[in-house]
Amino acid sequence: MESIKDILEHLNITDECTTIEAKKGSSIDTSIMETICAFSNEPGLGGGLIVLGVVKDETSLFQNYYIEGITNPDKLQLDIASQTATLFNQPVRPDIEIEKLANGKLILKMFVKELPDGQKPLYFKKKGLPQGAYRRIGSSDQRCTEDDLFIFYNKEDSLDSTIVNDTNIDDISEEAISLYKSLRAKVNEYAEELGYNDFDLLRSLGCIKKDKDEWKLTYTGLLVFGKRQALRRLLPMVRIDYIRVPGNEWVEDPENRFTTIDMRGPLIELVQRTFSAIADDLPKGFLLGDDKLQADTIGLPSKVLREALVNAFIHRTYRENQPIQIIRYGNRIEIKNPGFSLKPEEQLGEPGSKNRNPFIASIFHETNLAETKGSGIRTMRNLMEKSSLAPPTFESDHTANLFTTRLLLHHFLNESDLQWLDAFSKFDLNTEQKKGLIFIREAGAIDNSTYRQLNACDVLKASNELRSLRDKGLIEQKGKGRSTYYISSVILNTEPNPLNTEPNPLNTEPDQLNTEPQSLTQELPSEIREQIEKLGVRENDPNKIKNVIYELCKHKSYSVKQIALILNRNENYVYRNYIIPMKEEGKLQHTIIDMPNHPDQAYKSV
Repeated sequence: MESIKDILEHLNITDECTTIEAKKGSSIDTSIMETICAFSNEPGLGGGLIVLGVVKDETSLFQNYYIEGITNPDKLQLDIASQTATLFNQPVRPDIEIEKLANGKLILKMFVKELPDGQKPLYFKKKGLPQGAYRRIGSSDQRCTEDDLFIFYNKEDSLDSTIVNDTNIDDISEEAISLYKSLRAKVNEYAEELGYNDFDLLRSLGCIKKDKDEWKLTYTGLLVFGKRQALRRLLPMVRIDYIRVPGNEWVEDPENRFTTIDMRGPLIELVQRTFSAIADDLPKGFLLGDDKLQADTIGLPSKVLREALVNAFIHRTYRENQPIQIIRYGNRIEIKNPGFSLKPEEQLGEPGSKNRNPFIASIFHETNLAETKGSGIRTMRNLMEKSSLAPPTFESDHTANLFTTRLLLHHFLNESDLQWLDAFSKFDLNTEQKKGLIFIREAGAIDNSTYRQLNACDVLKASNELRSLRDKGLIEQKGKGRSTYYISSVILNTEPNPLNTEPNPLNTEPDQLNTEPQSLTQELPSEIREQIEKLGVRENDPNKIKNVIYELCKHKSYSVKQIALILNRNENYVYRNYIIPMKEEGKLQHTIIDMPNHPDQAYKSV
């Protein structure tokens, strides 16, 4: 195992640490057991190290871990052995080592190995699956969802092969089938399935299955070939929302409202419709044939836009009854689809693909609507680089079950950018740091993950270069740990912008949140106050507490801390047991959509 000196150096340099977890270690509590579970389950991580006796200084503005030490090593080791042997569905045996420092302080280091595929997932016996299992996402332990179980159980049927009740062959669109045949013939005019009749074709593609004596549509059949009436009736929220936002920031200004185009229909038709709607709106012209999805352009490459859309269609989760949102800002396009990435962010663009919807993906591949073998993201990056545009950036949010693709629309490090960067020549910036500053100017903020994607570097290099920009006063650090991100500083904002666009920083003076329990309660309507009083301190019915939280956030947006104060409960307990489940159920949503980990994040009822 690494020495405690190397571990501390790693923790203090990086803004997030996937393979190391530092704990105070006064006792073996639930959070330590959840981390053991997450390290055991996370695919491809190889396990992780838990260090007890190391504490994070929460009062420090910057990342600062120090050694406090442990006083009861024998009891801690006994508790670890006991709990890892009894709490889970199978026993776990971590490697434990006690390190004694020169000053006499003791540190407990525990390495947890990743379990073999056949033994996953590890989960708490009392909670069962999926909520009793955890994964290691970034530097946090995340409760598993049904989509996570699909990763562990590769032989399990996927959702897109499942029968949809209340459907029959009449719900199939003949126009969609004709379009499929047309696209398939262009790829291979001798394809065997082109000789099938419509019924046999649908069977071969996994679009229909027999249920007792009736033929019914699967999710693949309904989504790819279903009539609009059937889609509206059975999946009312599975649609595309194309949103045009004035300026470069998401605002909910009633005087300057965004415009929205809602699109619904079979996926094989929806690709072209969505592509055309966005392409027509871009500042650079496209030459698009009637039967083509690719076009010549001097702006955003059409293949990049198409690939980003197709990725959203075939990789989103259809377990969530939510639309795909495509937000067109003045300087970028953001595509938000339900469903975190099944591949870790650092592996995006590498060969190989993990498909959440294998039958839908197969249809898109056979018609040449999608790249094969997981090469789509790599292709997007190469094309953006050839066009002198910023590489696409991706954000996978496991907690919100959301995947975001961002495409900047202006040429990167062009003459105007270089002219703007000349004002900072005295800071001796490298090319990667210049790219980071341009991205902050355009998108408003940057984090370690985005910096890595922009510059194809590792966590350590990204952390060092972002800290260097911060120490030079060019950017400001917000949040801590995994929630760390950076915004433009006063220096960056006061320099002239040759593009004549307004700088887009997030508010550096966050609103002062009301955190006085008495005043928070007094501002509530009498009906809600009565509901809270009826709960009492020992209320055990989670649905009653969820209903109160829903009514609270319907009345006004509140942070987790405020909700916990109003309910007189522990903040972490409220977040883990109520806020996260209510977000997953679609009952709550963030008020700051573009930055889920924003320190001023609050929640409102859906």
